[in-house]
Amino acid sequence: MQALRRQLLDSVRAFASIYRNPSLRRLQLAWIGSSVGTWGYVVALMVYAYRQGGPAAVGLVGMIRWFPAAAAAPFGGMIGDRFPRLRVMVVSDLVRASALAAAAAAIALDSSAVIVYLLAILVTLVSQAFQPAESALLPTLAESPEELAAANVANTTIEAAGYFVGPALGGVVLAVSNVETVFIVTAVAFLWSAAMLALIRLREPEPGPEAARGTWQYEALAGFRTIWRDPRLRLIIGLFAAQTLVYGGFVVLTAVASIRLLGLGSPGIGYLNAALGVGGLIGGIVAVALVGNRRLGLTFGLALILWGSPILAIGLWAKAAPAFVLIGLAGLGLTLVDVAGFTLLQRAVPEEVLARVFGVLHSAFFATGGIGAILAPALISWLGIRGALIVAGAVLPAVTIPSFGLLARIDRTLTVPTAQLEALRAIEMFAPLPAPTLEALAANLMRVGVPAGETIFRQGDHGDRFYIVDSGEIEIEIDGRDTNVLGPGEHFGEIALLRDIPRTATARARKETQLYALDRDAFLGAVTGHAGSSEAAETVVVARLGLTG
Repeated sequence: MQALRRQLLDSVRAFASIYRNPSLRRLQLAWIGSSVGTWGYVVALMVYAYRQGGPAAVGLVGMIRWFPAAAAAPFGGMIGDRFPRLRVMVVSDLVRASALAAAAAAIALDSSAVIVYLLAILVTLVSQAFQPAESALLPTLAESPEELAAANVANTTIEAAGYFVGPALGGVVLAVSNVETVFIVTAVAFLWSAAMLALIRLREPEPGPEAARGTWQYEALAGFRTIWRDPRLRLIIGLFAAQTLVYGGFVVLTAVASIRLLGLGSPGIGYLNAALGVGGLIGGIVAVALVGNRRLGLTFGLALILWGSPILAIGLWAKAAPAFVLIGLAGLGLTLVDVAGFTLLQRAVPEEVLARVFGVLHSAFFATGGIGAILAPALISWLGIRGALIVAGAVLPAVTIPSFGLLARIDRTLTVPTAQLEALRAIEMFAPLPAPTLEALAANLMRVGVPAGETIFRQGDHGDRFYIVDSGEIEIEIDGRDTNVLGPGEHFGEIALLRDIPRTATARARKETQLYALDRDAFLGAVTGHAGSSEAAETVVVARLGLTG
């Protein structure tokens, strides 16, 4: 009970820190506008399509949403890695707002439906740059692993709420006005998002466009290459793809089950989807327990089973009342899948390709979701609605259960060493670094035991490591004279690395000592690659060398 109480207190502190962190708070407010705008305009587009061409036109809208998005997502991720992510998101919002305003004008002027559909495709394509950039920017703004997990919980909860609020807003506006007004209202939601993003102040400016390392095709495929080389990423992306394959089928299966199996009729389609959203919102509350959780891989696997199993159960127990509860449980599982899976990716993927990996993930979402929607009618025709529900629900347990060993291994490789992380945070030159960089450095710290009297390095040696004292004492000697004694939490060895010169002093253990050691390349890559850290490190060097400027 005490451990649970401590975890809940840590979770509450992490959530509170989101709202104390103005950049994270504004990013979440921007995500609200983007999420509500996306779902609101889709409802209006479907109504417009139905009025123009009946069910066939609605099917066309589905194709406009799924397949161009699948093709564009990797390129959207490339844009998020090649250009400042905050700027990419603002431009995405402004283009989407402009396209929706133009679509509203086209409808008001009774222009060709082709124009409206082309503008909808533009909105879909531009949207693929927003979310990968947002997912990749989030770790940079978060100041701790717990804050990152809390921000992912908030993001997923906002997305679940947007699934409700967007369509509800569209429906209310349609009830009192018309389709073009909905387009204008959702355009305003995107403008709100852009305004919130414009208020974000980064700790240091994002870099400008990077020089391409190859052709644009080579750059766009970097996310695929990163995933292919890392079996952990292949597993996570593969399980995510299985989840959205089932989701694509679920949309069709619940519609048919409502009418043919559960006796709820057409209105039941909306009620069942609402149950999914309610479960997602509850999942956002439950996901608080994931903040600080070191076993996200296993949580990801269990959440996948929780998402799929209720669908199977509806096929076995075809009653209306239990169906609502079961779909609510599936929605809860869906939220936990997103929170755990996104946090795993943010911890495992190098920052320079993170947006492209999320671009691949979203491409898989759209492609497998579309395939699931195509396969569902075939399953119904072959097995009937109950059989189709059983098969669809069995997919995730069948692919996830054999993967638990690999998921447990992912947890072991991605566990952030807390003591090392705190030791780094306490040092001024590391404090400005973003959370993912600190986590990577903490994972690279090596523990070194030094007996009393042993020399760590001598004056004039080549500098190959940076050191932090964990316990014991280190005596610093220059030209044969003792000059300083360092205790726990203090550090040494940075001068030779930063100035690329031989060691300026001898370091010796006064008594049995435990050190954390960081290799030269990892140290230099982190400190010199960040303006705030580089400046703090230079201050340390100047002070220790006794220079005045």
